[in-house]
Formats: sequence, structure tokens, C-alpha cells
Amino acid sequence: MGFDLAGLRAAVTRHGRVARVVVAEVAGSAPREVGAAMLVWDDGRAQSGTIGGGALELMAARAAFARQGLSRHSLGPELGQCCGGAVVLLTEVYDAAALAALERCEVIARGIGAMPLAVARLRDRARAQGATVQPQLVQGWFVEPVTRPSRDVWIWGAGHVGRALVSVLAPLPDLAVSWVDTSAARFPAEVPEGVTTVPAADPARLVSHAPDRGEHLVLTYSHELDFMLCHALLSHRFGWAGLIGSGTKWARFRTRLRALGHEDAQILRICCPIGQKDYGKHPQAIAIGVAGHLLHHGKGSSLACPTHFSASGA
Repeated sequence: MGFDLAGLRAAVTRHGRVARVVVAEVAGSAPREVGAAMLVWDDGRAQSGTIGGGALELMAARAAFARQGLSRHSLGPELGQCCGGAVVLLTEVYDAAALAALERCEVIARGIGAMPLAVARLRDRARAQGATVQPQLVQGWFVEPVTRPSRDVWIWGAGHVGRALVSVLAPLPDLAVSWVDTSAARFPAEVPEGVTTVPAADPARLVSHAPDRGEHLVLTYSHELDFMLCHALLSHRFGWAGLIGSGTKWARFRTRLRALGHEDAQILRICCPIGQKDYGKHPQAIAIGVAGHLLHHGKGSSLACPTHFSASGA
């Protein structure tokens, strides 16, 4: 959780003047955690992101351009919400000029008066030592790290499942999504913000340009193209790879990959089938299952291929 500078930049480019409301402090029970934020424009009538919904969010969106700075709200007595806690919100309004001042920041700190020594030390440790900074309110100053994508996810194929996966994964700020297919015409007219589309007549040749710790989801329209991508991945370093298809498809691929000289231990690093059988074969259901798998891995768990995963043939 941090300051999504790229998302704010895109919103300012599109809407001109945008308010950002972020949860700066929580006491007791609250619908969202410190650092949760939403963007508001059109005088509070449109927004993206959420600070928890309900009366708190409605009030904050309506007041976003009229009340800036820190404000404290008791969720029960003031707003009639079931949560018994209280939150402190920080509301700020950005335009292109205000945004430009943040472009080189790694940690964003703001407040009233002179910067407290404790805040300066947090920023210095982050800058000089690479220390992780959590969103927090320190002596009236709110401190947030700028969110940078920490994981490279490559989606190979812009068919129904590829589109569903992109729609699920694109909003996650810690993922940098690269989306590859054989021509620009295969991508939808509207691609989610932050997703890089890469048309390539021979996608397998792009594998060597992927980062060594990249995570790959192979789900093209062609079994032969899927196979060539698997062969290319096994000839290159990767963090994890998943392939859509049936058990029969994967058995055939394993035989062919062995014939090309790949060892069994390496071949089995590719997870196939992907999806989650209990969710069904609808593209969005497969996408939800795969996204949950990736997020579970992102929290430090092993990304082995679970035996309960399944999917329809590509």
C-alpha cells in the first residue's frame, strides 16, 4: 500500500483537477486500512478506488474539493456505520503543477509547519538505505512510499481468458503487466491503464527480453504457439509460468519438451493446467482462480502447481 503516483498522473491527465482522499489513521474497527485511497473528480460525482464505501466514502467524495487537509470521523456516532471505530482522512487536490512536484519522490511526506525530525529520519532511511516505509501519520505529518510495481507479469494471448486476466490483474499497483499477442488487432480497443501491449509476429522471440524473475501466463489461440512459448521459457530464466490447457495437452507438451532436451525437473516448473476447477470454465472464473494463485504467491507462499487446478483446453 502506498501512493499510486502513476494512477494519479493518469487521472489528472484525463480530468484536469483530481482530489485524493487517503486513510491516514485508524482507531478501532474501520472498513479499510491506513493507506487505502480513492481519487475523486467532477466535483465529487465521479471516483476510482475506495476507502471502504458506505456513508464515510459518500461524505468524503462530496466534500473532497471543499475540505482539504486532515479530518477525523467517528464512524458510528457521526456517520451511523456499524464499525465502531474512527478514521483520520487526508484530502488533497492535485492538478498538473502540483503533480510535477512529486515526480522524483520515493517517499511523500506532508503536513503543517516544520517537518518533524522523526519524519525526516524515515525519509532519509528510505533514501539512503532502501528501508521500507509504511503509510503512517507521524506527529501530524502523513508519510507514504510511492508505489512502484515489484512484479513483472507477462500475459501471452489476448483472447477471452487473456482479456479476463488483464481486467482482474491490471488494477493491482504492484504488478507491471505486459500483454503480448501476434498482432495489434487482437487487443481490445480499450486497454486498462498501465498495461503494456506488445504486438509481435513471433511472440516466442520476446521471451528473452522478459526479466529473469518474470511471471508468465501462456494462453494463446494456438497450441503450437503455446508450445513454442513453453520451449522459449524453459530456455530462459523465469520466476513462474502457467499454461492453459487440459491434462492431455500438457502430457503431449511434456513429451515434446523432453525431446528438445529439457529435463523433467525444469519442465515441471510450468504449471498446467491453470484455473481452478471448482470455479468452472468461464474465462472470468479462470482469471479469478489464477489471480488468487498469483496473489498468494506474492505474499511469500510457494507458487507450486496445485493439483486442484484445472481449465478448459485453449
